Amino acid sequence: QVQLVESGGGLVQAGDSLRLSCAASGRTFSRYIMGWFRQAPGKERNFVAAIGRSGLSTYYTDSVKGRFTISRDNAKNTVYLQMNSLKPEDTAVYYCAATNSISLVLSPGRVDYWGQGTQVTVSS
Repeated sequence: QVQLVESGGGLVQAGDSLRLSCAASGRTFSRYIMGWFRQAPGKERNFVAAIGRSGLSTYYTDSVKGRFTISRDNAKNTVYLQMNSLKPEDTAVYYCAATNSISLVLSPGRVDYWGQGTQVTVSS
């Protein structure tokens, strides 16, 4: 069992930056591929980024490439999402995810554990 707790969301202006953190419980954090998803009001939950178990491999959805960076610290059981040059269309609830998947190409159905979500609002 893995419990995930996100933090770092908030209200910012377009062009600003935010860093989300996700702290995981347990001693098996490094066994999981970690990811971030987001869900805007009235829309489906969509993949944002994923990082491999060692932290060497990453994968992003096209709309955030060059602006967002996912990283992890296995010693701290924490995964991060650095978000730069934020846009109003980035507004959503951001969810941390852990998976035993063998691929970084994630969909909600491949996630084994979810965090509770943190709201990110970007004003224009």
